[in-house]
Amino acid sequence: MAFDKNPAPLQWQRIELGSGTDKYSFAVYANRPINSNMSRIKHVVIIQHGLQRNGLDYFNAGMKLMAANGINTNKTLLIAPNFFAIPDAGRDDLQGIPIWKVLGWPSGEDAITNSHKISSFQVFDDLLTLVADKNHFPSLASIVIAGHSDGGAFVQRYAALNKIHKKIQSAGVDLRYVVANSPSYLYFTNERPKGQTFVPYDINVCPTYNDYRYGMDKMVHYGANRTGQQIFMRFARRNVTYLLGSEDIDPIHRILDKSCGAEAQGSNRLKRGLAYIRYERHLADDLIMLKREVHEVMGVGHNFEEMFGSKCGIAEIFGISEEKIHTGAVCRDINL
Repeated sequence: MAFDKNPAPLQWQRIELGSGTDKYSFAVYANRPINSNMSRIKHVVIIQHGLQRNGLDYFNAGMKLMAANGINTNKTLLIAPNFFAIPDAGRDDLQGIPIWKVLGWPSGEDAITNSHKISSFQVFDDLLTLVADKNHFPSLASIVIAGHSDGGAFVQRYAALNKIHKKIQSAGVDLRYVVANSPSYLYFTNERPKGQTFVPYDINVCPTYNDYRYGMDKMVHYGANRTGQQIFMRFARRNVTYLLGSEDIDPIHRILDKSCGAEAQGSNRLKRGLAYIRYERHLADDLIMLKREVHEVMGVGHNFEEMFGSKCGIAEIFGISEEKIHTGAVCRDINL
């Protein structure tokens, strides 16, 4: 079996997304030029960085995992998108590329640049449209979108709110989402965890607890015009995997979301994730079958390389049977 010998690129690629008068440039790292021959590509893996906007670190980690696990780069395209925010503004190489608020892109907010006020979720719609084009990717069978930390928050909300999922699957492409160590989750009702149950939260403690990015109030325009129940019923049918680090339990972690809206979901990332799993079951009840897998990554805290490089992380992201994976942290399955 022949594998590409090309070294990993050190510079992101400028790609063109959108159509007509709405075209714009965007930055991605990838293991081959996006405009090159993709006729042999069967799988696309998109890994989303967190708050530090360090797409290259995520790309390099993904490439190492592919090499260590014998992933054929002739058949798998690895993409690490890179969003840019206000601290990046003014760089000469970012001309024509949208810029977001630091916490704007993980939430699906619109970019703040005058020329392209586009939602970060629309960017992913346009990216998926590009890679699911059978004229360019005739052999494509699957797309996996994986994110860690605020990248995980982005993926969870995008999985819930996007309108393109059905279109991608109708083209014969399996679309899956992997959410790792998200700092918070999107709730579809005004309930929040209390012990093992869910009740409306005390607005005297947090008047804004149900505002988006935590709940349905003041929804970003990308997700508007649907009720929480409508969004959940659609979201429940989508294939989502949650990865939770067993040691991601620091309630004062330096980049943990400590807003009262996040605190209403639990005191640390592990508790918030476990509570959200129960919440989804609570909403689904006997009405709908959840398409979910949940894995606790044992001995791992807030570390994207160890989370993605765990046995379940590799299996979920790259579609390898766990029995064939001999490195990485052990995972404990959480049965739904």
